[in-house]
Amino acid sequence: MACVAAMTGPGACLAAEPGVTDGAIRLGMVNAQSGNSAGLGRGLLAGAQAVFDDVNARGGVHGRKIDLVVGDDRYEPDRTVDSTLEMIERGNVFALFGYVGTPTTTAVLPIIREAGIPLVGPFTGAMALRKPVVLEVFNIRASYEDETRALVDHFIAHDGAKRFAVFYQDDGFGLAVLAGTRLALQRHGLEVVATGTFRRGTTAVDTGLASLLDSQPDVVVMAGPYTPIAAFIRAARREGLKARLASVSFVGTDDLLRLVGDEGDGTLISQVVPLPQNDRDVIRDCVRLIERRFPGEHAGVVHIEGCIDAKIMLIGLERAGPSPSRATLKQALESIRHLDLGGLVADLGADNHQALNAVFLSKIAHGRIAPVDAPAR
Repeated sequence: MACVAAMTGPGACLAAEPGVTDGAIRLGMVNAQSGNSAGLGRGLLAGAQAVFDDVNARGGVHGRKIDLVVGDDRYEPDRTVDSTLEMIERGNVFALFGYVGTPTTTAVLPIIREAGIPLVGPFTGAMALRKPVVLEVFNIRASYEDETRALVDHFIAHDGAKRFAVFYQDDGFGLAVLAGTRLALQRHGLEVVATGTFRRGTTAVDTGLASLLDSQPDVVVMAGPYTPIAAFIRAARREGLKARLASVSFVGTDDLLRLVGDEGDGTLISQVVPLPQNDRDVIRDCVRLIERRFPGEHAGVVHIEGCIDAKIMLIGLERAGPSPSRATLKQALESIRHLDLGGLVADLGADNHQALNAVFLSKIAHGRIAPVDAPAR
């Protein structure tokens, strides 16, 4: 392997490609490790770290261990930009991984494109990262269009719902969920009857709730992380809102449950990975790895997503070969076609940078999370 002339000592031989040494591949993760959305970033990190630690213990990828460097953006786009620049310009990372959020991820798109650095597994379903294909971004999870279509179709088919409102975070994330809901309703000849918003980073939900009450919706689709959504669920119950409540996966199911308990009973949550109790091989393996790496920690759905993201990243790195470059990593990821991970099939390509499309509906029942088709207890 060709090395840069300036060396700092034995074993420090750097490959020509940033972030690749004789013994390691450095990846950069920037997401919320503190603040009101920290459960999302921490859960994603734990799931991924369990996978990377496991492969490192077995010798790494082509003899190189995975070195995951983490920056905390507190789910604030300005911090995401600063941390990403730090990762690329001074952190010497090979690729980026596991960002959390639509406003944060879209804020760094110009940086990513200019650097030509791959970003794998962002925790967002925004179509702005999918269509048209962003060459540097490899989405693993289903989109918000996929999630909202599953929720809308379910409520119409099972409850005969006709009046849908949307309560959303007033930014690119919330607007993406609103757009997905509108598109799903259009397929049934319906429209959103009311909307309510709240500001990112706050729990000021009362004004948004008030704007929904007079419309008497059958269903309210919610778009936000667990802290404000928990506040909305409590406020909605207090104000006597009769509508069914539903949320997309970004809410962070396990953290939401921790905050609302059985007050959230009846709430539907769309998931982009199966629940941890699912018996698919890939889910069982993720639970095993997470519980072994973090004894006593509950393996939740966000942890599972981080695990699956890391598995696909490793497949890409393996296929990129013993002398990886950012270009060959992109090509390697695009070569993942109809690959069975163990009950989930990943499919990527030059014209498709979303590996998974499946959506799994879940519900809060008796203060626990269960599949929607689970029998009542």
